[in-house]
Amino acid sequence: MKIAHRLSQLGMENAFEVLAEVNKLKASGREIISFAIGEPDFDTPDNIKQACMAALSNNSTHYGPSNGILPLREAIAQYIATSRSIPVHANEVVVMPGGKPVIYYTIHALVNPGDEVIYPNPGFPIYESVIRFVGGIPVPASLVEEKNFTFNIHEFKKLITPKTKLIILNSPQNPTGGVLTRENLEAIARLAIEHDLWVLSDEIYSRLIYSGDFLSISSLPGMKERTIILDGFSKTYAMTGWRLGYGVMNESLAEHLTRLETNCESCTNTFIQYAGIEALTGPQDSVERMLAEFRARRDLIVSGLNAITGFSCKVPAGAFYAYPNVTLACQKLGFKSSKELQQYLLYQADVAVLAGTAFGSKTADDPHEYLRFSYATSRENILKGLQQIQQAIER
Repeated sequence: MKIAHRLSQLGMENAFEVLAEVNKLKASGREIISFAIGEPDFDTPDNIKQACMAALSNNSTHYGPSNGILPLREAIAQYIATSRSIPVHANEVVVMPGGKPVIYYTIHALVNPGDEVIYPNPGFPIYESVIRFVGGIPVPASLVEEKNFTFNIHEFKKLITPKTKLIILNSPQNPTGGVLTRENLEAIARLAIEHDLWVLSDEIYSRLIYSGDFLSISSLPGMKERTIILDGFSKTYAMTGWRLGYGVMNESLAEHLTRLETNCESCTNTFIQYAGIEALTGPQDSVERMLAEFRARRDLIVSGLNAITGFSCKVPAGAFYAYPNVTLACQKLGFKSSKELQQYLLYQADVAVLAGTAFGSKTADDPHEYLRFSYATSRENILKGLQQIQQAIER
C-alpha cells in the first residue's frame, strides 16, 4: 500500500497499545489489574450530564463557530483570568475536541521544518510525535528525579540554539506526577523572553495538585503574550470521552489555530460545549472529592511501591501518576529495560503498567529504568495489584 512518507514520522501513545493487549487477555479469561490508562475512574458529575441533555432538548445540534460558542469561551476566559491572575478575552480562547488538538495545531502553526522544539523527557509522547511530523527537530529536556522531576536549568539553557522556536512544558506532569517549581518557571520565562520563544504550557492537570497553589508560566511578567495554555475538561471533570478542551493564547495566534480547526473538524460538538459551561460555572465539589480520593490513593500506592524490592518512588505532587525507579528490580530479574519488566508484570503478575520508555527515549548516559502507574483505579485494585507485583518480583 502506497502511503505518504510523512506518516512514518508519527508516533503512538503506548497506553492505548497496552490497553488493547489488556483487553485481549481479559477476553481470554485473565483477570488483569490495570495501572496503564490515564483516565479518572469516576463518572462525569450529574449536573454536567444534565446540562448536555438540556442542550440536546434545546436542539443545540448544529454547527457552531470554529473557535467555540461564545458563552463557553467567555466562561473559559473568566476561569483562566481568575485561576492564572491574567486578563483574558473570549477572542483569545479556541475550543477544540480535546486537549490533543491544541498540541497538534500549535506545533503546526509555529514550527517550520528544521525548527527546534524543547520538550520534557519523560513526557507525553504526542509532543515528540507531532514535532517530527511537521519536520521539526525534537530536543528533549531531562526531568531530574533528584530534583523531584524538575529541570536542571543549567542543562536546560544549553539546549537553546538559534533554531529553537518553541518550549513545551507540562505541570503537573504526565508521567512523573512532578510539579515545576516557581524557580524553574521563572528561569524558563527569562530564557523565553531573552530568546523570543513561544511556550506551550500543558496544564491539563492544573486542578489535580496536592499541596500549595498551581502556578502557570503565563502568570509571570512578560509571558502571557508568548504562552499558549492547554487545558480542558477530561481530567478535572472525568470527561475523557466527551472530547472537550481548549487553548488560550494571544488573539492573533488564536485566529490561526481557528483556521486550522475550520480545515479539520469545522467545529467542536455544540451540545457538549454547553456541558462545559456547566462544568466551569456549576458546583465544584466533585472536583474536591476526586482530588481527596486521589490523594489517599497516592499515599497508598507510593507506600506500597517503596515496599517492593528494587522499587523506589518519589511522592508525586500532582496528577494521578506514580513513577517509580525500578533499576534495581530490572537488575535483580536480569531485564535490560523497563519494557521487559512491563511485559513480565503483565504476563506473570496480571498487572498492566507502562514502561518509562513509552514517554521518551533514554539518553545515552542514563542508567535508570522507570515504570508509570496510573492510580486512577480503586484502592482495592491498588492493594491487590501491588501484592501481585511484589509476589512476582520477590518469588
